[in-house]
Amino acid sequence: MMADQPPPLEATPILNEVPLLPNMVNGDSIQQVILVQVNPGETFTIRTEDGHIQCIQGPAHVPMMSPNGSMPPIFVPPGYVSQVVEENGVRKVVVLPHSTEFHPSMHPPPPHVSHYMHPHPALLSHPPHPVYPPVPGTGEMPPQFIHQHPPPPPPHVYQEQEIRSHGRTNFIQRDERTLKMQEHLKKRLKDRQASGQTNNKLNSPPPSPHKAHNSATINTQNGYGKGQQVAGGLIKQKQIGKTKGSPPTDANMGESDTESKNPQDFLISLCKPVVSDVQARSAILSWNPPVTLQNGENHNCVPETFTFEVAISNSGKNGKLKSIYIGEETTVTLPDLRPATDYHARVSATSNSIKESVSELVSFTTESCEPDPPAAPKLITKTKNSLSLQWKASNDNGSKITNFLLEWDEGKNGTLKECYYGHLKQYKLTKLTPSTKYLFRVAAKNDVGMSVFSETVECYTAGVVPPPLLPPRLIEAGVTWLSLEWSPPNGESSDDSLTYSLDMEEEGSGYGFQPQYNGDELSCTLKNLRRSSPYKFRVFAFNSEGKSNPSEVVEYSTNPDKPGPPGKPSIKGKIHSHNVKVTWDPPKDNGGSDISDYVLEMSETLIGSKWERVYSSSLKEHVCDHLKPGTFYKLRVYCIGDGGQSQASDVVTFQTSPVPPGPCHSPCLAGKAKPREITLQWEPPSTDGGSEITEYVVEMASSEQDEHRQVYQGLALECAVNSLLPGRTYCFWIRAANKAGLGPSSEKTEISTAPGPPDSCCTPLLTCKTASCVVATWESPACNGAEITEYKLEWGQTEGLMHIIYTGLCLSYEVKGLTPATTYYCRVQAVNIAGVGLFGETGVVTTPASVPAAVTVLQLLEEDQIENPLPLSTCLAVQWEEPCCHGLEITGYSIEYGEKQLSTVDRVTSHVLENLQPDTLYRIRIQAINSLGVGPFSHSIKAKTKPLPPDPPHLECVVFRYQSLKLKWGEGPSRALISNPTQFNLQMEDRFGRFITAYSGPCHTYKVQRLSESTTYFFKIQAYNDAGVGEFSEVYAFTTTKSPPPSLKAPKVHQLGDNTCEVTWEPLQPMKGDSIVYILQLANGREVDQVYKGPETSFRFTNFQTNCEYRFRVCAGRQYQDSTGSQELYGTYSPSTAFSSQKQEVVPQRVVSITECAKTKKNVLSDEQFAFLLLIGFAIVAILFAVVIQYFVIK
Repeated sequence: MMADQPPPLEATPILNEVPLLPNMVNGDSIQQVILVQVNPGETFTIRTEDGHIQCIQGPAHVPMMSPNGSMPPIFVPPGYVSQVVEENGVRKVVVLPHSTEFHPSMHPPPPHVSHYMHPHPALLSHPPHPVYPPVPGTGEMPPQFIHQHPPPPPPHVYQEQEIRSHGRTNFIQRDERTLKMQEHLKKRLKDRQASGQTNNKLNSPPPSPHKAHNSATINTQNGYGKGQQVAGGLIKQKQIGKTKGSPPTDANMGESDTESKNPQDFLISLCKPVVSDVQARSAILSWNPPVTLQNGENHNCVPETFTFEVAISNSGKNGKLKSIYIGEETTVTLPDLRPATDYHARVSATSNSIKESVSELVSFTTESCEPDPPAAPKLITKTKNSLSLQWKASNDNGSKITNFLLEWDEGKNGTLKECYYGHLKQYKLTKLTPSTKYLFRVAAKNDVGMSVFSETVECYTAGVVPPPLLPPRLIEAGVTWLSLEWSPPNGESSDDSLTYSLDMEEEGSGYGFQPQYNGDELSCTLKNLRRSSPYKFRVFAFNSEGKSNPSEVVEYSTNPDKPGPPGKPSIKGKIHSHNVKVTWDPPKDNGGSDISDYVLEMSETLIGSKWERVYSSSLKEHVCDHLKPGTFYKLRVYCIGDGGQSQASDVVTFQTSPVPPGPCHSPCLAGKAKPREITLQWEPPSTDGGSEITEYVVEMASSEQDEHRQVYQGLALECAVNSLLPGRTYCFWIRAANKAGLGPSSEKTEISTAPGPPDSCCTPLLTCKTASCVVATWESPACNGAEITEYKLEWGQTEGLMHIIYTGLCLSYEVKGLTPATTYYCRVQAVNIAGVGLFGETGVVTTPASVPAAVTVLQLLEEDQIENPLPLSTCLAVQWEEPCCHGLEITGYSIEYGEKQLSTVDRVTSHVLENLQPDTLYRIRIQAINSLGVGPFSHSIKAKTKPLPPDPPHLECVVFRYQSLKLKWGEGPSRALISNPTQFNLQMEDRFGRFITAYSGPCHTYKVQRLSESTTYFFKIQAYNDAGVGEFSEVYAFTTTKSPPPSLKAPKVHQLGDNTCEVTWEPLQPMKGDSIVYILQLANGREVDQVYKGPETSFRFTNFQTNCEYRFRVCAGRQYQDSTGSQELYGTYSPSTAFSSQKQEVVPQRVVSITECAKTKKNVLSDEQFAFLLLIGFAIVAILFAVVIQYFVIK
């Protein structure tokens, strides 16, 4: 079907997808194929033979079969007519808008769905995948046909889809990249459809009846929906059961309510992205989130997360796009772009249930910038006094490189300075020092700016044969190797081309010195040498000029090797409890040196691998003493020589004889002592005598002189002694035994039976000393066999919630810091070593009333906290909280401020202090008052009144110019300070007589620019700060000066004769009525003379000498009248023009030919002529180098 103005065929995007219908005809001769054209945004609906409704989204060409050869009836929507068009033997049904006006009362005839035929399979093809994501059609009948036909069953899902060009029967040829992209998108589409069907079955809730009713009433006529902006293929709709609550009387409406909306019934539209903030190497790309189009209307996107992919290309619109971002943001910064490059960007959006949507391409061009850093300069040739460098140009980044800057350090290893600036790519430095290192770097410059410098390169000038070196030094010596080092020659730099040669002579070999090392390092290690042997060494230095003389000969020796392990130690004689004698044999290999020491180490078997040195000497036997009885020991020995320490010998193990155990520690009380029972515990002895403890014996006596009585025997470390008397002290001893016998007794321990806790105390006596202090006293109770160690006093305002405030031995306590007019409770408890006694009776006391407490919260009210505005220069507002009254009502407050000034107020919580001094700091504090007196002062706060508005400063002009005036006012810095509270407002009168603000800020100077010359301007100024805005000053008048004439061009010189020449220059127009005069100067060598002054623009110069060079320059002056008389104001001099009296022609500055220089060799060359000659010579040398490189290197 066609729209009002169908797009051209070549510009139609491939958005159509035509499914393969299942039942195809056999192609008899009576059948005729008819193509129905479906435009973009339209939906074509047909019914298949099995009763299913098939919706085809445009753009598409639908092939249909006519079984009898006639045209099937096509029913069009109101306002459209059908027309049959034949093209290339194929007839098409085209629907066009009707010229007559459409009225809603007109109804089309009911559709005859049975006349629609199936598409022929021969006319359909299968490209890989549609370019854009498929969105299915609605699959619904037009609302005017619902009452005539029952709703059809849901359509099938066809995975294979076709792309047809708009209005063509052939396919659009695609390149290989597009086909690969289509295959990739087709694979992703199948995966999403499979996952989407599963998610819809499991997670999709049934639609509400209201939404189902609305979807059934969409304006769809003759099998297609008007305004459906969809693209892609068809997806099978799921049929859901009838919604609960729908009216049972309307069957058609109930079935319509059960149809579910597929998320892919929406068309996702992605707007063209926007590029902003385009820089040389970055840009910002932003876009709006996708919107949905349904029935031609915009809707918000389904509530799900979209994934956006940004791709860019710098090879044209048809170039390969590179993905640079995948995420959920709608604004992306494009980094790492190339300057001055055209880019094309595209955004695509995808989600779990919606296929990919691609935006239009957006194009932008990055800015130009400074060039890239060039490569480091390369050394071409070098001599003793010159270096020739060459470099290559870098990427210009959109702006042509105009010059190069070459810097060097002048061979001083300091700051790099400029040595060449120009457009050439090579440079030669002369008058250099031989054998010297120079650092170079280069940078490129274009119209945008200067690039970063290249890497610094080191270059060396050629030198002479290096001087003799110092003899090599020994770094470290080994058994079979020696590590040597040496220093570079004195006065020589460490050139990369300087190499060294080390010669060695082995004593007794008879071969003399032999080379062992040749390289550029300053150290080497010689290996595979004989141990403990002397060697002689010398070193040479080489460079490109030759070989130096040898250094002095030095001699170094290798170290001796470590000796072998000694023989295994052996026990000599009997093993005693505390000592043993050990001997051993010397090693078989002494390592090339004598054995200086033997070291004997011992370790206890139980400790493990911890070895202790017990002997170190040259003897080969030792007596080990101070051993533990019955303990296993291990012994090993190693020896020490000049070559180092040997490995340890084999280990020998032995055990000492045991002895009776040592004395035990005194027994101690286990737990608490009871009146008739004591439990004792002890620890094993510190030494068991080398044998396991077999039993313990406990002995007891009433005193140390009484007979000891055994009360326990066994292996346990604890026992209970019964049948004791309470309050008595007993003595206890303990002994340990092993297989060697019974050990000595421990020290005596005296333990007493437990006493009882003390009795409860009596009621304490409470006496009020002041309103905030009470004295509590009590009597001591019975101690019950143990002295009382402390008393505990509990205190509180509630009888059941008291806490301990005193612990000690005193019988009285003074409680301070109490609140007046408050009732308190207290009680006392006694404690001894036996326990804690019971609390006594509770005492009660009430404190008398007192003056109010101090005010705890006092603060200054800010300006925004005051309801009525106050003059803060003379007033301060304070606020406080009411303190505790201490039993009597507060009657007022006394406020102290300033120099002990008092202000009494009633019972309020805020007050305004008036009649204060401006810009003054006040110290404020407050106290409460009741009938008993004045309470204590509160803490002090400091407050400062604001100052009065400032007076205007004096304004003056410090610098007069013809286009600007620099004004200054007040005393202070010229620049703004953050801490400066005073601001200034400078106003200037405009041409209409109004004063406008020229500057506002804290500075004390301001330069007014863009003024006219010799013009009077009027100014006034005011100051303001936190206190307010001050008054304006009086009006000041300042006048700009006159401007000097501009600089003239170089004068022209024409020789009129052998001894006469004429000098001319360009004239200037009078400046605001002031006449112009000119001054002509003549320079001969260093002498400068004025040869003319007047209003003329030419002058004839005569009587000049031959074979001399003269220079002329001219300046313009301005003559005007002022109050002091006639004045003249001169501008700058023009460039000079050279004139030679011999050549009879004018030579412009900086232009001298080679032939003329050859003729006037006796004359001194100017700076411009010398520079030109140097440039010509450098160009000739460069051309010769290029020819040599071309001939010898390239060919």
